[in-house]
Amino acid sequence: MWNEAEVIERSRTDRGELVLQRRGKDFEIISNGTFLMATYNGESERRLVQAVLNTVQSPRSVLIGGLGVGFSLHEALQYEGVTQVDVFEIEPKIVEWNRERLGDTARRSIEDPRTRIRVGDFVDWLYHALDTIDAYDAICLDIDNGSDWTVHDSNAGLYSGAGLVRLSSLLRPGGAISFWNARRDLVFEQLLHEYFEVMELTFVEHPVGEPDVVYVVQGPRVTDE
Repeated sequence: MWNEAEVIERSRTDRGELVLQRRGKDFEIISNGTFLMATYNGESERRLVQAVLNTVQSPRSVLIGGLGVGFSLHEALQYEGVTQVDVFEIEPKIVEWNRERLGDTARRSIEDPRTRIRVGDFVDWLYHALDTIDAYDAICLDIDNGSDWTVHDSNAGLYSGAGLVRLSSLLRPGGAISFWNARRDLVFEQLLHEYFEVMELTFVEHPVGEPDVVYVVQGPRVTDE
């Protein structure tokens, strides 16, 4: 039987309302009335990290766009040799909930000395702060619903040719980027083929509905846009 949801906290942000609710032993985060993420369905977030870190030889530094409920961060920290994981999260409240509400695994991941949390808009940072950033062996992007289903218009730039060039500029030689998508996007796939030498995709099946898709790209073809 599906447990009734119990609201734990409501928070007003610049982007609307965030709600943290408990359902049985798990937590859900709701954004403006729409389900955003939960602690019971992290397979695609883990695959987002696995796919890219298994592509790169001896990855040490990882950049994650989107903290979520901490699955991607926790997975990256499991890899031997990873010494730095930078995580961008636009909502301070989501960082707070990971630290204080979502359990020991999320809290330990946040407090791991290899973790650096950056609160802010990833897309804005990508376009305006590149002279102040590090380079990474792997970049994992779980922002909005993917390339063709962006709730916030500003995120669309991440999936454009210019966005791909900016992302490529963050990579160390041999590095790779993974993108999480709520569904397959053939137009985006064509763009990835155009801008990268290698593009692979993985389907993450669900009991109901379309599978999530993880794209991994490597070898930038275009370095200026």
